[in-house]
Amino acid sequence: MRAQISQIALDLCLDAGYDSTTVEQICAAAEISRTTFFRYFTSKDDALLGDGDSVGLELLEALRERPVDEPVWQSLRHALGALSRSYASDTERSRQLITLMYSTPSLAAAHSGKHARWSPLLRPEVSRRLQIDPDDRSDPRPHALICSALSCADAAITAWIFQDTSATIDELLARAMTAVAQ
Repeated sequence: MRAQISQIALDLCLDAGYDSTTVEQICAAAEISRTTFFRYFTSKDDALLGDGDSVGLELLEALRERPVDEPVWQSLRHALGALSRSYASDTERSRQLITLMYSTPSLAAAHSGKHARWSPLLRPEVSRRLQIDPDDRSDPRPHALICSALSCADAAITAWIFQDTSATIDELLARAMTAVAQ
């Protein structure tokens, strides 16, 4: 049901525009009540972008599963593979959603808000891998690494929707993160 409502929301936003599409219109098209909509989603943004908190937890788990002696940047790159796999699982929908997101300032801001929530979530694990105190906010390295890696993921995803080749998001992510590491 959640996926169905999300697809209906995307279709309506693509047809009428994000700002012109209301939760009421999504509910009518999905033949559900507002109460049912809000049982599944906290907002129209949530219906389109998904549950950012659960994705953040997936990233954290993927990072924790990486070998402890692996360089942090490499661990982040592999952990971010979880994002690329989720986009690649439904290529057409992902391309439509990403295009809509980058052309809609409020959706782009909601996407950035997900990153802002993921940074403190990932910070303790990145700090541990750097062998620094996770509570030491005076060391900028964990935050810099996390934000840089997430920016590389955004760059890879953006390149993926505009490319003329068949490069995967993972390949584009590797290129972006290699460029930053040079």
